[in-house]
Amino acid sequence: MFGRREFLAGAAALGLVENASAAVLSGNAADRAVDAFLKIQPFQGVVLIGRAGKPIYSRTVGFADIEAKKPAALDTPYVIASISKWLTSTALLKLAEAGKVELDAPITRYLPDYRADTGAKVTLRHLMTNTSGVPNGFATWTKANPDPDLFKKTFTTAQAVKLWCSGDLIFEPGAKFDYVLTNWVIITAIIETVTGKAYADAMTDLVIGPLGLTRTTPADPADIAISYRTLEPLVRQSNDRFPFFAASGGYVSTAGDLLKAAHAVFDGGFLPQARKKELLTVGWPDQDYTLGGRVKSLFADGFPRVFAWETGRAAGYRSVLGHRFDDQTTVVLLNNTSITQKAMDEFAYSLFGTV
Repeated sequence: MFGRREFLAGAAALGLVENASAAVLSGNAADRAVDAFLKIQPFQGVVLIGRAGKPIYSRTVGFADIEAKKPAALDTPYVIASISKWLTSTALLKLAEAGKVELDAPITRYLPDYRADTGAKVTLRHLMTNTSGVPNGFATWTKANPDPDLFKKTFTTAQAVKLWCSGDLIFEPGAKFDYVLTNWVIITAIIETVTGKAYADAMTDLVIGPLGLTRTTPADPADIAISYRTLEPLVRQSNDRFPFFAASGGYVSTAGDLLKAAHAVFDGGFLPQARKKELLTVGWPDQDYTLGGRVKSLFADGFPRVFAWETGRAAGYRSVLGHRFDDQTTVVLLNNTSITQKAMDEFAYSLFGTV
């Protein structure tokens, strides 16, 4: 991840830093920032800026489906990848508030069949901060057992935990940061165990439904934007995944849904204040990592301001959900053309300078 200095330098080099002191959005300023970015990056997708949960600027660029010449629309759904972790963490905090889980309890409390020697050391908080030490057994297994039809096969969440998420710890829990999907497969198993429901159904009950996220789903809808590996030549990139990968990075959403969710979770009372503080407390400083997301200090108005910064990258999809706490400004970017995540982050940051 880039730091504050890299953020500012990159945006300035792109000519994207605008006057950040304006009290009201200038559409021209936002359009200039978008136009400048389009000159140097093959961005296609959705740009949305909101304040206090209300849209104040939007723009769509290019196509959701290039071959069919189907334009990107404000309500086009895109895979949001790791922003799914933030949604899942919000659900876990709702479960914690209801007394269904304790973040610092060993995972064997909820998964009694998990291996006792390591499960007694690992907690939900370790999993949510990617500091568990549980290895990425899926990557190791698939390398040793290449199978082009793997994603056509069916595995239960319990089978996935046993097969890919139960290896010897590669470090003591809490000692290092390791961004692996296996943490979130275990989390999925815990959510299913304590709720007695499939993960997707539990998420609908806990977060998706109450927030009114009508276009947010772990399954690809018919109108999803197509993922592209390259534009010249034009090459699609598939995003195959199992249902138990949804918590790590499998959700699909729209810019409007993400704006709504950001306002409710960050500014509103969807979580009690103590749980919101827990969600936003940085537990691994050199990654700015909290519970399933990031919080960082970036300059705006000439002063350091605190932002939530959720990002996603899967196949050709790229996403940013940035939220400035002091003035409740949100920037959402959704893309399907494999732009670098650093460029997406710099673009999002520059847009905060137009409001």
